[in-house]
Amino acid sequence: MTVDDFSIEEIAESITEIWQLLSKEQRKLLADHITVQKFKKNEMIYCEDEKPTHMMCLLSGKVKIFKDGVGGRSQIIRVMKPVEYFAYRAYFAEGYYVTAAAAFEPSVICMIPMTIITRLLNENIALCQFFIRQLAIDLGIADERTVNLTQKHIRGRLAEALLFLKESYGVEEDESTLSIYLSREDLANLSNMTTSNAIRTLSNFATEKLITIDGRKIKIIDEERLKKISKIG
Repeated sequence: MTVDDFSIEEIAESITEIWQLLSKEQRKLLADHITVQKFKKNEMIYCEDEKPTHMMCLLSGKVKIFKDGVGGRSQIIRVMKPVEYFAYRAYFAEGYYVTAAAAFEPSVICMIPMTIITRLLNENIALCQFFIRQLAIDLGIADERTVNLTQKHIRGRLAEALLFLKESYGVEEDESTLSIYLSREDLANLSNMTTSNAIRTLSNFATEKLITIDGRKIKIIDEERLKKISKIG
């Protein structure tokens, strides 16, 4: 049995946190309604003010959750990595999406109808606890990022963004180069600053030998100093 190019077993292994909480009958219900969608680089996954219908789980690739602000500037709220769940909060809140999502790079996403999730929640207390925990974790991350993005100075925000990307996506085989290649605009949107400020601050970090830059590739040279700059703010 396959869902596009993925077998149910492969998908189950990816969403193991949910799968292991379900009974045999509940797993069959879930498997019967799972779909898999592929998104190209920069393709929109959902848009602000759309009605939520599915919970999503990133199987591969990288995804940004963002919101357009004043003057057309975007703010990246979160970045998703495999295997993380998203796009379900608005459904639970009985509202519409207040953010949008797009693929940083080619991505594959598991889609589960929220009607099925709701049905499972009504039958499974452990699954309810799982979602309460996930929402609580997301709220804590959002609270921390709100403070950091509003109170830290430019250098502190950019240092934090670089460390955040390393923690989220890891590094290449050299153990220093970030394994995600962001445009300067995306890096600025993640750090709550203008693109010109991001470019200038990156250049300063390179001059100070905290990082090296090769196009969109960023190699972290002195992580400890970046941590100090992020902490000082």
